[in-house]
Amino acid sequence: MATQYEVEHNIKPTAPQTRRRQLDMSTFTSHLNTVISPVDQTQSSSGGSPSTHNNPHAVPNPSDISALFRLLQDQMGVLATTAPTPENEEFLRELVDSLEVDVARPPKQFPGVSQEYLDGLDRVNRKTLKKDETCPICAERYLDDQYCLVVELPCHHSHRFDLECVGPWLRSKGTCPLCRKELNKKKEIVPAQDDDEEEDDMNGLYA
Repeated sequence: MATQYEVEHNIKPTAPQTRRRQLDMSTFTSHLNTVISPVDQTQSSSGGSPSTHNNPHAVPNPSDISALFRLLQDQMGVLATTAPTPENEEFLRELVDSLEVDVARPPKQFPGVSQEYLDGLDRVNRKTLKKDETCPICAERYLDDQYCLVVELPCHHSHRFDLECVGPWLRSKGTCPLCRKELNKKKEIVPAQDDDEEEDDMNGLYA
């Protein structure tokens, strides 16, 4: 199966590349599509939680949502068992633990980002990657992959991941795995205070 990078750049590799540590995006996506229809996913492209049905009064099946989080939790757990460093294992265990709440008490509204949001994430130029820079999730060096596809999350310029690794987390949780900032919330615009009101307030001080 072609990777997203190969699809985007119309690349046909002569031999399939395998990585020792990576989440199974295909299994996750397959189950996700049974929970959220492609039509409904596009409705969340501007931010916010995607709907799961065309019926606005319908709600996701809790058991399906729970199973989706369990699938993600299991994959993170498998990676943790082969973590190359204590830091990577601790990070993955934290993600596993945080998913336990969603497995036991799945949310009524699906919190993940849309596929359109995922596709629109900033791609990191391969030339800017450091030799020993690794993905926080799989702990693999980016440059060891000839066709690496690294994305930068909008919460911080240093929050970079392999798209194949962070994709399932973002689709299900909608937060940055590192800082847990909610990425699908619209920014709040604070209205500017009127100059006349400021002047009135200042005059009131000396009344």
